[in-house]
Amino acid sequence: MGYAARSSTVSLSTPSTNCVRTMKGKMKKKMKPDKLADSRRAAAEVKSENFELQIWVDLPVELLELIFSRLIVADNIRASVVCKRWNSVASSVRPVNQSPWLMYFPKKDNRYDFYDPVQRKTYSLEFPVLDRCRVVYTKDGWLLVCRKWWPDGRPYFFFNPFTSELIKLPRFNGANIAAFSCAPTSTECVIFTVTNVSSTIVAISTCCPGANKWTTVHLPNHSHFSCCIRTKTVFSNGLFYCLSYEGFLGVFDPVECTWTVLEVPPPRSLKSFIARQGRKGKFMTEHGGNIFVIHMLCPEGPIISKLDQTLMEWKEVRTLDGVTVFASSLSSPSRTYITEIMRNSVYFSKVRIYGKRCISFSLDEHRYYPNRQCHDWIEPEAFENVWIEPPKEFAGWM
Repeated sequence: MGYAARSSTVSLSTPSTNCVRTMKGKMKKKMKPDKLADSRRAAAEVKSENFELQIWVDLPVELLELIFSRLIVADNIRASVVCKRWNSVASSVRPVNQSPWLMYFPKKDNRYDFYDPVQRKTYSLEFPVLDRCRVVYTKDGWLLVCRKWWPDGRPYFFFNPFTSELIKLPRFNGANIAAFSCAPTSTECVIFTVTNVSSTIVAISTCCPGANKWTTVHLPNHSHFSCCIRTKTVFSNGLFYCLSYEGFLGVFDPVECTWTVLEVPPPRSLKSFIARQGRKGKFMTEHGGNIFVIHMLCPEGPIISKLDQTLMEWKEVRTLDGVTVFASSLSSPSRTYITEIMRNSVYFSKVRIYGKRCISFSLDEHRYYPNRQCHDWIEPEAFENVWIEPPKEFAGWM
């Protein structure tokens, strides 16, 4: 009986070989051919995806840096959440500065176009507050605006087109040129205007946001410095620098209230430049305390002069050391760490290729983009358009 019991136990717990074969056969019969093919295909796709993912993860750091450095901020951030390695690389090359946008002034109505050169998108908005107004300068995302006609003095005011903020200023009779040092929301903001009274006297007026009136002084001027609508102005190291049509520099110190025309001969390229191009295609910018003058020539490319403030002379340079200049008639902001493809270039205030591409010049490759567009780089008329900086990580209007 013991033997029979043991035999019975074995037969209950362990199926026979024939039984196992029969079960496998039934399973194969139940699984249809199309389902079997789908299962194999899905397994192959998973394997392929895992292989591709492994390839992307194992890309060399140098190649990842090259890829991520060409992305706009939003795409760079998306790439950084893929994995820790990508996060480290993407963060190291993420653009720090937002690219300025090109703002077009309307000729008839109040509809203004804004062009983003990174995303290559155009937005159109109406600003009734700017009706019968003229933009005279821009900096830090703000416009300095004045009324074209007003009986008791043209009122100046600040306007931010990205936030619609408006800051009023006392009435003023106007001047040849105007500029301001920084955003009017800062306590250090100074508005500066200068106009010729005679060949030896200039009238300089200053004002701060919140003030009740302008302060005007008459100061001696050098006979070879003349202010006009195309005089370029930048603010650097606490001073306003004004570049005349002839290439001389006038400097105003708002703290000491002094006006000085520097004994610095104009850039050597200026004489031949004026003969060939007239008044157009000359821009001034500042970066890191350095003053640059850019003379655009076609098809050769720009001639860039940097002011040596120790020797007090202009020196020609062949690179901007990664800086991108956005050149326009009223102001020419400069930026670093935009995107790799835009660095060490000059971007002009004109768009071609069906509104999708800014005319630019790459100093690394020494050529214009788009190709064969160099004939159309010339500076447009004043007050036609201007570069303006949007708020940090501003993605556009919905």
